[in-house]
Amino acid sequence: MLNRRAVLAGALLALPLSACGKESEGSSAGTSGGGSEGGTVGIAMPTRASERWLTDGKTLVEYLKTMEYKSKLVYGDDDPKAQVAQIEKLIQQGVGALVIAAIDNKSLNGVLAKAAAAKIPVIAYDRLILGTKDVDYYVSFDNEMVGRMQAHFIIEELGLEDGKGPFNIELFAGSPDDNNTKYFFDGSMALLQPFLDNKQLIVQSGQTALDKITTLRWDGPTAQKRMTEILAESYGGKKVDAVLSPYDGISRGVLAALNLDSYGNSVKPLPVVTGQDAELASVKSIIAGGQAQTVYKDVRRLAEAAANMVDEILNDRVVSIDNSVTYKNGVKPVPAVLLQPTSVDKSNYDVLISDEYFTADELK
Repeated sequence: MLNRRAVLAGALLALPLSACGKESEGSSAGTSGGGSEGGTVGIAMPTRASERWLTDGKTLVEYLKTMEYKSKLVYGDDDPKAQVAQIEKLIQQGVGALVIAAIDNKSLNGVLAKAAAAKIPVIAYDRLILGTKDVDYYVSFDNEMVGRMQAHFIIEELGLEDGKGPFNIELFAGSPDDNNTKYFFDGSMALLQPFLDNKQLIVQSGQTALDKITTLRWDGPTAQKRMTEILAESYGGKKVDAVLSPYDGISRGVLAALNLDSYGNSVKPLPVVTGQDAELASVKSIIAGGQAQTVYKDVRRLAEAAANMVDEILNDRVVSIDNSVTYKNGVKPVPAVLLQPTSVDKSNYDVLISDEYFTADELK
């Protein structure tokens, strides 16, 4: 069994992103039987609007299938109430475990109490669920490191450590109801704050507090609107040199606003714009000289880690964790498995091809 699983897992990691197609709400996959008496796993993903969540859901289903688990995969489509109802239905259906990427990290307390009463273990997937004792484990990437990678890229590109500047920078953050938003921001500011303090970096809009720069649901058009307003109100006669963006969809919104404001030429070059998730459109933009950087998180490995955790839990084995104290959800520290991300720019995007995350043809 172990050898067969290893071979199948290796085959899954060899699949390019394009092989992970769309997954619809209420779908299920898997073989009959299961690794334990609770052989069906409920998977609640946040949205189908982002290609990464389609990939997460599809790949997690496939990994669980190699371990002989059935799965029920649902998407909340960015509606917290819908996600609560979906999870409640999964509990009623008697799933053996729940893997949840929360839309609103504080909206699940009531439904997770029902999961606990039914003795269903809960794994928070990529986004830590807050304010409840009824979450058992957390699997994600090192999210502070994501922020540090974005900040480090800006520092290197602008030559801040060599004393260059001053430069104008604007700050964007993720959704206020996603706990990862704070980790990304804190990681970035740990490196950027000294340059803000010594005025090598200047935020012309004055918008630096986290609650002033969040982007609800990580929405690109929302980011575009905010960037358009910043350019109109704060940049008459000035230009933006860098934009800290935590996610590729936000980055594309920012770039749309910049392009409409006549950026992208020799007189007014595009600023350094960071990102995250290595989405296909953004990687193509990086290659073409638009977006400058993204953080590559191989979600196939995240799905593999979650599937392994499910298998360990349901077979009463010791769960392998990386961190048992840091990720506090307001009620308790949640034991976590953390994967390492990779910074990607025009100089090293071929790692996405060598990892078979994208094909060379897809990036043309």
